[in-house]
Amino acid sequence: MDNLNPVQTVGAPGRRKQGDTGERALCQRIARVAVRSLYAELVLYPKPGLVSKIDNGSHTDMTAATFVRSLFALRRYFGDITRAGMQDAPFHVLKQLGIDAEARMLRATGGINTHRGAIFCLGMLCAAIGRCQALGDALTPARIGELLRACWGQALGAHSVVNGAPVSHGARAVLRYAASGAREEGALGFPSVFDVGLPALRRAVAAGRGMREARIDALFALMAHISDTNVYHRGGIEGALTVRRQARAFVARGGTAAPDWEARALASHRSFVAARLSPGGAADLLGAVCLVHAVTTR
Repeated sequence: MDNLNPVQTVGAPGRRKQGDTGERALCQRIARVAVRSLYAELVLYPKPGLVSKIDNGSHTDMTAATFVRSLFALRRYFGDITRAGMQDAPFHVLKQLGIDAEARMLRATGGINTHRGAIFCLGMLCAAIGRCQALGDALTPARIGELLRACWGQALGAHSVVNGAPVSHGARAVLRYAASGAREEGALGFPSVFDVGLPALRRAVAAGRGMREARIDALFALMAHISDTNVYHRGGIEGALTVRRQARAFVARGGTAAPDWEARALASHRSFVAARLSPGGAADLLGAVCLVHAVTTR
């Protein structure tokens, strides 16, 4: 995956044409990194219960090809929401971009929800990255999180999980089990991304392990930490406890630093598939971790 290093702030009003060109190129570049981040999550293996190029995990309605079609449909969205963030657009504008992107995703996949959570979390992060660049600030994890909370945190916090729209599986899980959802994460600036997943990934890289191992460590750290509404929907409280227990055991053993890490990850994968558990929320957040890592790593 390409790294997205900080670039110069777009042109001043007196040089609007040059600024527009630079702004468009920057937004396209961030969009490419967002798509590649989600692709990195897709091809990672073993991921307990999740779709990869190796198998379909706990899913009978989607394959890796379904995810790829979805990613092609989302390319323009990530650029558009980055540009909206650069222009300090209000939350209702970002929300409409996400709604339109979800409609394109569903058309591309024949009605299958592959990336609804990713549309939200990576979209909001792209907006914050765009805002950071428009202000001329250095791209750091802390600054991206700060701007997300400052610009849209209040609106995210006030945004209902149901909001008059058809109730999603995730919203039902929130109402039934009081599990935290994507909007709550977003209102807080995605702490699971910045405080859990990203540090786990960077620790593995600093220890000399490859990106595959680093992403596995980040995924298991996220599974051990979050209340995943996807898991609650499929497996209820018992399923959620199973996911968290196995993830915490993997982390406690040293993650991918343990010599038998791959066998243990595969064992979790098989047990999740048998129980039809799929930690899709953690997978979405892993894509977000990959995005933040890419844009903030020189």
